[in-house]
Amino acid sequence: MKALQFMSPDVMSLNDIASPAIGEDEVLLAARSVGICHSDIDLLAGRYIIPFEYPIIPGHEWSAEVIEVGKKVTKLKAGDRVVGECVIGVEHFGFSISGAMAEFFIAKEGWLHKLPENVSWKSGALVEPFSCGYYATVRADNLDASDTAIVFGAGPIGLGVVAAAAAKGVRVIIAEPSEARGKVAIELGAELVLDPTKSDFVAAALDATNGGATVIFEASGRPEAMATTLEVAGFQARLVNIGIDVGRSAEAKLGLIQSKELQVRGIIGSPGVWPETIRFLARTGLDLSKLVTSTFDLADAPRAYDAVMNDKSQIKVHVTSNAS
Repeated sequence: MKALQFMSPDVMSLNDIASPAIGEDEVLLAARSVGICHSDIDLLAGRYIIPFEYPIIPGHEWSAEVIEVGKKVTKLKAGDRVVGECVIGVEHFGFSISGAMAEFFIAKEGWLHKLPENVSWKSGALVEPFSCGYYATVRADNLDASDTAIVFGAGPIGLGVVAAAAAKGVRVIIAEPSEARGKVAIELGAELVLDPTKSDFVAAALDATNGGATVIFEASGRPEAMATTLEVAGFQARLVNIGIDVGRSAEAKLGLIQSKELQVRGIIGSPGVWPETIRFLARTGLDLSKLVTSTFDLADAPRAYDAVMNDKSQIKVHVTSNAS
């Protein structure tokens, strides 16, 4: 079978390797759509948060069709459409365990969730990043149509927050300098786009929110944006930090946390909310396909990674396969 493998730092190759054989409690899957995340690029460069070894097959954002099940598998059968979680105990699927960027791959039944018929393969492969955005709205405590939210950053996670919050009836403002990404945010339910790099951004945000947003989501991972969230938050606002940054710093008016009685929290991933996320997608009918800006066949997978690394206009790049 064909599989994309990371062979060593900054070296990848589309290889012919043996098709995997399943154990009694395992499921053989045929990849249908696989997304590329910037954490995959870190993996290719030789960096990741837990140990791993080359060669490794990436791919932790995916949808797939069940081809075969082991005799101890009871809830799935051939032909089922599934998606799968990527953090499995101490292991990370697509990082420390080879992932879905191949014609066929193996997973345990307990990692998998059935994909509703009204959710496409493409949207299914967006469940993993969307679950992070959805989880952020859950952690915002009682988020509903009474809220006005500012979302910093229109990357895949920030756009997922926009979609989830708007579907819950929230008035959403996106803080994003890219005009193209701002347009996607509007398509997903944002009401207004503000450029956070402009000198009058704080004044404009306070004006648009009548003195400050009730909820702030920081999804850019930029320290200066994290600092600015305190300034555009309203009294007793809830602040949820999703964007990742380790080591950089920015000046911040930390006294605003006390004087505004702000609730500030950080979140990691989407623990425990995959079934809820999938039900939410199915029942709202959200079309996440707008996030996918380019699609490549598995045979062209190296070009897909080049697009992610070199074309800043890309939001989410997918790789598809029709193996059976």
